[in-house]
Amino acid sequence: MNEVLFKIIEILVYLLIGLVFFIIGYKILSKNKHYDLNEEIDNHNKAAGVMVAGFFIAIAIIMSGVL
Repeated sequence: MNEVLFKIIEILVYLLIGLVFFIIGYKILSKNKHYDLNEEIDNHNKAAGVMVAGFFIAIAIIMSGVL
């Protein structure tokens, strides 16, 4: 039982680490642009959505190699 509980806690810790990295990365990405990514995505700009999705996938690949 302790092993299962330990694995669940480990998964939750990695989930929180991943979410923190995604939020920090998105904030850095949106600060470096001359336009508002949230507004562009709200206006159905597919290129902005693909760019953000690619950024999230890249962070996920990097995190999977590190963790």
